[in-house]
Amino acid sequence: MENGIDEESGSMLFSEEELIEVSGLKKGGDFVEVTCGCTSHRYGDAVGKLRVFSNGDLEITCECTPGCNEDKLTPAAFEKHSGRETARKWKNNVWLIVKGKKVPLSKTAFLKYYNQSSKNGNGIHKAHSGRVCHRDEFVCCSRCKKERRFRLRTKEECRIHHDALADVNWKCSDILYDRITCDDDEERASRRVYRGCSRSPTCKGCTSCVCFGCEICRFTDCSCQTCIDFIRNADA
Repeated sequence: MENGIDEESGSMLFSEEELIEVSGLKKGGDFVEVTCGCTSHRYGDAVGKLRVFSNGDLEITCECTPGCNEDKLTPAAFEKHSGRETARKWKNNVWLIVKGKKVPLSKTAFLKYYNQSSKNGNGIHKAHSGRVCHRDEFVCCSRCKKERRFRLRTKEECRIHHDALADVNWKCSDILYDRITCDDDEERASRRVYRGCSRSPTCKGCTSCVCFGCEICRFTDCSCQTCIDFIRNADA
């Protein structure tokens, strides 16, 4: 357990055999990071960093050029961003470097948590409709008026966003999991459209990524009206 989040440690997600000679390997609190890429016949290789989380989430930070600021991309969005001609086959088009060679993601062990999550309907990330929910959300700083991204994949992350949204005096320095100050630039508009929807990378809100209340984003110890209504309806 790290920072109160009861998730599998990055060092325990994969066996040593599964990680042998994988380029760019880094183990975090609840994720494993490796070097990845996608090849376009026209533009060449776009390289990035893939993070694999124990809940099945996959996030890519693009490093195609020194000035590229695209991060937290889904593999499908990264595939499209790279200019790959035959898109929508990201499992085969996105590759890792294993023993010095490019290996399709589908032929590695790094999709096992994603596949388990898909098979189980993403487990706890299901709304009452049974569909995936909890896209990234933004909260405006009361001081600099810049909007900051909140990742909502776990109950802990949902609570952090929930409390920040309810605090009229919330400010950038209150973010616990990232070192952001009011001096840092706000995300570009072209980046903010990527909210983590599994159906469409640039979705503006649908039943696959918008939750109207579940056990992950509602809290029994909170007295706000949305939590009270959810608990009341759940007990009914």
